[in-house]
Amino acid sequence: MDTNRHELLKRAGFTGEMKGVGKGGRFGGGLMVMIMKKTLFVLVLMAMGTGFGFGGNWPGYRGVGDDGHAEGEGYPTAWSEEEGVVWKVPIHGRAWSSPVVWGDQVWMTTATEDGTEMFAICVDRESGEVLLDEKLWDVVEPEPLSNPVNTYGSPSPVIEAGRVYLHFGSYGTVCVDTETMEEVWRRQDFECRHYRGPGSSPVIAGDLLVLTFDGIDVQYVVALDKATGETVWRTDRSTDFNDIDVETGLPQREGDWRKGYNTPLVVDVGGEAQLVSGGAKAAFGYDLATGEEIWTVTYDQHSSASRPVWNAEEGLLYLNTGYPQAELWAIRLDDTTKGDVTDSHVEWKVVKRMPRRSAPVLVGDRLYLLSDEGVVSCLDAGSGEVKWEERFSDKCTAAVIVAGGNIYVFDELGKGWVIATEDEFEVVGEGELEEGMLASPAAVDGDLILRTVGHIYRIGAE
Repeated sequence: MDTNRHELLKRAGFTGEMKGVGKGGRFGGGLMVMIMKKTLFVLVLMAMGTGFGFGGNWPGYRGVGDDGHAEGEGYPTAWSEEEGVVWKVPIHGRAWSSPVVWGDQVWMTTATEDGTEMFAICVDRESGEVLLDEKLWDVVEPEPLSNPVNTYGSPSPVIEAGRVYLHFGSYGTVCVDTETMEEVWRRQDFECRHYRGPGSSPVIAGDLLVLTFDGIDVQYVVALDKATGETVWRTDRSTDFNDIDVETGLPQREGDWRKGYNTPLVVDVGGEAQLVSGGAKAAFGYDLATGEEIWTVTYDQHSSASRPVWNAEEGLLYLNTGYPQAELWAIRLDDTTKGDVTDSHVEWKVVKRMPRRSAPVLVGDRLYLLSDEGVVSCLDAGSGEVKWEERFSDKCTAAVIVAGGNIYVFDELGKGWVIATEDEFEVVGEGELEEGMLASPAAVDGDLILRTVGHIYRIGAE
């Protein structure tokens, strides 16, 4: 680790040796004492180390740098059920969580369609053999989703060397040892009425595991000691939702306009680690070490789901505002970004054909986005000017990724397209699978790891 990164982590409070006590046994039995001596602290925005047996990892649903960029070359530009499939494995239940990859393991979550059972699944990356398919817990009375799009298993896991963290919103979070497949700790005491189901994924940031709860009743961000699962800090949203019914004195639509699905992002602002977190009606920058609110912007939209993107070179954060009409805002982050900066630090906005769910990807000075209606747009990352836009489908959810120098986009019908990362629009290739796809793809070492409605695939170029 270079000096700058070391100093950044020290300022964020991640130093020293950690000792933790957690529950042992295969998901719930016994007591296990573990001592983890940390020799390297890694923030989400930094490149993570390699696993064993393979050169690359995909530790969260947006990859190594939380930016949708895959390492390596030789990714497939054409595939089908008959072409390029190294293995195909059925996955039970109904869940849109993305697969994560570390070394020779592929992890994901799933749940029954009614939400009464929730599972952890691990597949061998080389062979597709199911190494673990274990029920984590039963849910006696899961709250109805009130949403045909979401599932009870939408938050994606996050993984690092030796540990995977599986999250189901307020239904529970569990840390599992990836070698022994034993539970290290679990938390099932966080309260939140998700109403339309959970969606925010956990984030590893140094010694912290960050969870987001944006429900109709409460909205807050909490950071846990990732070794023990104990709470380090919790920060409630300071949002003025302006949604109180004058006759009843209660939030309108049961508080539906307070709902959010966003996964936060860790960024380096002037040498300080900030947690950027989008919620309903407002987004925030928090001090990563303490959870203290640093800045906020406010907007009219709710149910924000598309994860932010950070342009370190320009000092711009690209933030999607959510439903019903999504807007893309470019927010300047520097040492003057304090308090409510809605009127002072928003550089530009794009208000047409922006995604509400799919996360964009930044490649050089171009930003690529996929709208829910299947329109792919290429924007100038500095000005927001639209360079080109093309329609591919009419229903899209999965995030955009870049692999082998090309953009990959997928629709909910099982089709995918490979697009050149150029100022001029060019389709390089395409593929199609039998089932629909809402989970965001993973890409490692020339392979696409794709989760469809009922299967997970490893697709290679050869």
